[in-house]
Amino acid sequence: MYQLDITLRRGQSLAARDRGGTSDPYVKFKIGGKEIFRSKIIYKNLNPVWEEKACILVDHLREPLYVKVFDYDFGLQDDFMGSAFLDLTQLELNSILYYRPMDVTLTLKDPHYPDHDLGVILLSVVLTPKEGEHKDVTMLMRKSWKRSSKFQTQSLRLSDVHRKSHLWRGIVSITLIEGRDLKAMDSNGLSDPYVKFRLGHQKYKSKIMPKTLNPQWREQFDFHLYEERGGIIDITAWDKDAGKRDDFIGRCQVDLSALSREQTHKLELQLEEGEGHLVLLVTLTASATVSISDLSVNSLEDQKEREEILKRYSPLRIFHNLKDVGFLQVKVIRAEGLMAADVTGKSDPFCVVELNNDRLLTHTVYKNLNPDWNKVFTFNIKDIHSVLEVTVYDEDRDRSADFLGKVAIPLLSIQNGEQKAYVLKNKQLTGPTKGVIYLEIDVIFNAVKASLRTLIPKEQKYIEEENRLSKQLLLRNFIRTKRCVMVLVNAAYYVNSCFDWDSPPRSLAAFVLFLFVVWNFELYMIPLVLLLLLTWNYFLIISGKDNRQRDTVVEDMLEDEEEEDDKDDKDSEKKGFINKIYAIQEVCISVQNILDEVASFGERIKNTFNWTVPFLSWLAIVALCMFTVILYFIPLRYIVLVWGINKFTKKLRCPYAIDNNELLDFLSRVPSDIQVVQYQELKPDPSHSPCKRKKNNLG
Repeated sequence: MYQLDITLRRGQSLAARDRGGTSDPYVKFKIGGKEIFRSKIIYKNLNPVWEEKACILVDHLREPLYVKVFDYDFGLQDDFMGSAFLDLTQLELNSILYYRPMDVTLTLKDPHYPDHDLGVILLSVVLTPKEGEHKDVTMLMRKSWKRSSKFQTQSLRLSDVHRKSHLWRGIVSITLIEGRDLKAMDSNGLSDPYVKFRLGHQKYKSKIMPKTLNPQWREQFDFHLYEERGGIIDITAWDKDAGKRDDFIGRCQVDLSALSREQTHKLELQLEEGEGHLVLLVTLTASATVSISDLSVNSLEDQKEREEILKRYSPLRIFHNLKDVGFLQVKVIRAEGLMAADVTGKSDPFCVVELNNDRLLTHTVYKNLNPDWNKVFTFNIKDIHSVLEVTVYDEDRDRSADFLGKVAIPLLSIQNGEQKAYVLKNKQLTGPTKGVIYLEIDVIFNAVKASLRTLIPKEQKYIEEENRLSKQLLLRNFIRTKRCVMVLVNAAYYVNSCFDWDSPPRSLAAFVLFLFVVWNFELYMIPLVLLLLLTWNYFLIISGKDNRQRDTVVEDMLEDEEEEDDKDDKDSEKKGFINKIYAIQEVCISVQNILDEVASFGERIKNTFNWTVPFLSWLAIVALCMFTVILYFIPLRYIVLVWGINKFTKKLRCPYAIDNNELLDFLSRVPSDIQVVQYQELKPDPSHSPCKRKKNNLG
């Protein structure tokens, strides 16, 4: 064991982070990903003088000392000002009786902007070996603190930290969805509301929603939970008042000890000392040391538990809780070859598992590109057509996490009980990034419930990436729409060619077919023809003659999308946007979205008949068979009569029923061509095969 005495002297030419051209800097020391020292704040100074001392006990010198500098912002997230690290193995080792301080100058850098000059931090360091019992060392350090009372001193024995695994006990994920009927604070009868969250010393502030009493925030925040029993999150709502002090709207609290872990809770909280409600999603995820589920305790491997789950979703229990469609278990085992996000060539990876609005997190594995999480998550499936999203991030507690990779897995494509290596993709899910993640997933569901749920509206996802103007995306959606329209145009040309007798045999056959169909037409023939088309394509697939073609235009656009988006971002930074451009931007985004919707609609119809999702194609066959039989045996007038009576009396029977179109709800579950590319699995490198891994380990 070694004793490391550090004196934080001063900073020189630090980066300005405030509007006045200054900063309020403070310094953090970290070893092994754990914070061991935090300096006081020096306000409005780019050349601060701290003269603070820290005494630290370390077990070995392999872990470097990280120095991070931040600009303090009251009520907001502190701004990053740069970081550096000190290699402890390069320090001169002193004897116990002889102290020779070493002056160290650390140049601050930002990994995302390595060329920026962020100033330097000056330290004085003394490293000495330490012997004896921990109790004696603690007493010696306490005496040292008393002798240097004018310095702020903190100590932390890293072996104790490693035994505890984490300083924090879990993660609290909060999604601020909306506010309802908030109190009007302005003279126009409206407000400009925003929300502040506080858990201990951790604070967050939402964005401001102008001129509304029913704001839609759709923002997500993560807190670290340091207390075993939980804690209380204080929530306050405010009205932004330009030039004056903000007006208080109301407050509420969330008692985390009353919420179950590893589960997403939807809360509607009444604001006290005010009016209105706040709607939140709150999820508590335990750290590795207090996890309620791990690989050694697997509910599906317990035969009795598995039988209970199979019984719960058996075909005999069709009408028991129609919203509970199925059960999903996800084992997040490990990852390999991840991207290095830190300056040391390492990362602090953790994993986020999302199913619609349910969001759970693993613990963080520090300084590792091949982390082992061995974590099990379970979800209740409300829609079998949902997509499981697994995202890997690099933790940086003082800034937003860095993206390392992501996979999107449709539930219907999962093979139960198979440990599989998934190649991580980029944010757009259009191409590979570095690393693979090993997952084992089990899906158990009731097919009848899943079919019934297919015909009702999808669950709204509260947190989605905001649409932004992109020249490349606009062009891509235009090309997709043009391709769908050209199918109809080509069909019209083909029919017209039959009228023009360009090919006499073909025109003669079309004429005879026209006479036969018109003379013998019955309404049931429409679903019957569609049924024959589905059956024909199915036999083509099982015979190996797959007629599903990937469109090269879409592929090329997807490959170039990320590069073009980067160019657009750089151009926008150089040119800047003025207020008059915002209106044009909104129009372009609207056109872009309309093109996307039109193209997606045509692609979904095509993919239904192309057996892109066999479950939906089989469901279409069942529905078409039913419609064929109904239209064959029941006269059309009775069908129209029943339909009209149902439409006219629906609001009388169910005043609060949501009007919907079952066909559109069905098609919304069919993936478009873009989603097919996003959900397609990439082939992992053969070296990542679990079998080869075992052989290598044996070797």
